[in-house]
Amino acid sequence: MQLVVDIGNSNIVLALHDGAEWKHTFRFETSKEESSLYYKMKIVNLFWEAGIIPSQIEKCVFSSVVPELKNCFEKILTELFSKPPIVVHPSIYPKIKLLTDNPNELGTDLFANAVAAHHLFKKDCIVVDFGTALTFTVVSKEGELLGVNIAPGLKTAIQALVGTTSQLPEVYLTLPKSAIGKNTNSAIQNGILRGYVGLVRYQLHSIRREVGEQYIAVATGGLSKILGGLQNDFEVVDMNLTVEGLRIIGEDFGN
Repeated sequence: MQLVVDIGNSNIVLALHDGAEWKHTFRFETSKEESSLYYKMKIVNLFWEAGIIPSQIEKCVFSSVVPELKNCFEKILTELFSKPPIVVHPSIYPKIKLLTDNPNELGTDLFANAVAAHHLFKKDCIVVDFGTALTFTVVSKEGELLGVNIAPGLKTAIQALVGTTSQLPEVYLTLPKSAIGKNTNSAIQNGILRGYVGLVRYQLHSIRREVGEQYIAVATGGLSKILGGLQNDFEVVDMNLTVEGLRIIGEDFGN
């Protein structure tokens, strides 16, 4: 069984694949303040509750975009499974050619998205990841990663607005029925959620104008289903795209 660990700015995801399908997925909040012992016991308890024993893990693939947790988790995973994990970095998977100015700046989650899109769809793709950041990763059917666009994610935008503006309440990511806000909540919801529909569409339009209309749009990330007005803009919505990319890297590593 292969374990994939994806540490993002908002959540940590552990996913187990048995060679045929994903058997278990665990998700919990990322915190830079917690100790190594906390995270180690968290993993041990999750596995115990699911009836998983460490000896079942034949391979572990690990990605982190949180530098403060990278060494901590690498040590934990080595201790739990008696061998070091495969640590993902942009040069680990040569089937994807990075055409960016500074390849080492690329987040390993975005790299995993590109790997999965190239492997699964074999088409020119724009991967839109609705996470802490809203990202657009452009990868050709030849496996060339052409570049990435980055905007604040939905939650990040709302938190920034509420956190820096007096008298604004906590706002939930729910799209109002009316496009005109009738109270503070719906005003913010409309401004950000409907605004992001336009943002995503214009980004896709601008990218395709430069690289070609044949590029399909693929959505992933925990918030990919929030913007209901975008259902017809994506050919695929795959919540597991990032962990799938990490799994593919792990399967090919050393081959």
